[in-house]
Amino acid sequence: MDAKSPHIKNRDTPQWGLYQRNMFWKYNEGELPPFNTHPDVLERLASRKLSQNGYLYASSNAGLSHTHLANRQAFFRHKLVSRQLVDTNERSTRTKLFDNGKWEVSAPFGIAPVGINKIYHDRGELAVAKAAGELGLVYSLSTAGSYPIEEVGAAHDEGRANRFEEAKKNVGDGNEEKVPEAPRFFQLYMPHDDELTLSLLKRAHEAGFEACLLTTDTAQLGWRHDDVATSNYAFYRGIGGELGFTDPVFQKRMAEQGVDPQKDPVRAATMWIDTIWHGRAWSWEKAVWAREKWQEIAGKDKPFLIKGIQSVKDAKKAADLGFEGVVVSNHAGRQVDGAVGSLDALESIVKAVGERKGFTVMFDSGVRGAADVMKALALGAKFVFIGRLWIWGLAIMGEEGVRHVLRSLLADFDILMNVMGVRSVEEIDGSLLESGPRVYGLLNEKSKL
Repeated sequence: MDAKSPHIKNRDTPQWGLYQRNMFWKYNEGELPPFNTHPDVLERLASRKLSQNGYLYASSNAGLSHTHLANRQAFFRHKLVSRQLVDTNERSTRTKLFDNGKWEVSAPFGIAPVGINKIYHDRGELAVAKAAGELGLVYSLSTAGSYPIEEVGAAHDEGRANRFEEAKKNVGDGNEEKVPEAPRFFQLYMPHDDELTLSLLKRAHEAGFEACLLTTDTAQLGWRHDDVATSNYAFYRGIGGELGFTDPVFQKRMAEQGVDPQKDPVRAATMWIDTIWHGRAWSWEKAVWAREKWQEIAGKDKPFLIKGIQSVKDAKKAADLGFEGVVVSNHAGRQVDGAVGSLDALESIVKAVGERKGFTVMFDSGVRGAADVMKALALGAKFVFIGRLWIWGLAIMGEEGVRHVLRSLLADFDILMNVMGVRSVEEIDGSLLESGPRVYGLLNEKSKL
């Protein structure tokens, strides 16, 4: 933790691991770190801050939570094998996204798209986008977001503009100007209204979102016992429809139905969510149409990925049809109960399409720390999305809570690379893993983590 190491100036990012040193030093200044970032402590602290319904919406899973459990079990069968006496002093956590290296980011992980952040904190998506921008991390906005697309883009820009100052304040190693300007992605839940779909894509492009993720696993919510039992659906309470209310096409649709969101927010928010989580299936042909329209609006160089892929057959089809990639995800176990662990699906999908030129395999579901990120990368993912960790941070302490969780994850990953003997993200491969066979027996004690 030598803050004066001569190697720091040769690194291409701040020495993120110094955040650990700064947290240790706080006691000498009469302070302590904001909160413990161990996942189970995060969840416990967040549960004390949130309403019952807020907590249940964030923590509930499909059915008996067996897919959620399988996601964690899949990580347990892979063990990291460290290398010794490797000069990691000038290691790099930086990552280039997509085959053309179009964007560089601080680390190979970033913000997963999560809806209605306003139920966790008043500033919702604005707080998360700003923190991600400050740290040079990818931010992804959900169509089910609770702030307008334009305001979220502006918050991310504010964070990006402040990234050097933030690094100087919280790392302070002289490398603050090496924080990259990370892109932001827009996650699309595609309405059964082509004009509205095009309006959402146009707004996302004009607000600076540079890639589109089409989520295909959530035409409607999976059966989540806790949410059903408590009548827990924020949109049906009039909460979270602002992204839709500010859309010109949806404003026209509301006017046609005589709905005024100011006077009847419940009816308006219900109309909005029933438009995007509509319960009607899509086809591959419509997904191809959405990609074509996105690239007509944003440009041929703006990637369009399918999020929610679990089968090799689907991954191959996405590659064959020209999509720029897939996000291997089972929606964190919130959609299909009794499904394969997402990390197990990743392993199979990478073997099938991981070497396809111009095709990027990303990963989501079940990640709880830097070791999980490294395991997913070692199995062939090029990028990893993080969800529940920063949700808990947002609930605990708003923007500063998200920032603390993300800084801690950056420090964890930086330190892990150091103690694993890894000098760059490109060096992370299967040789770092010792893996057991796939086992789908349930653990005796079910974890919510």
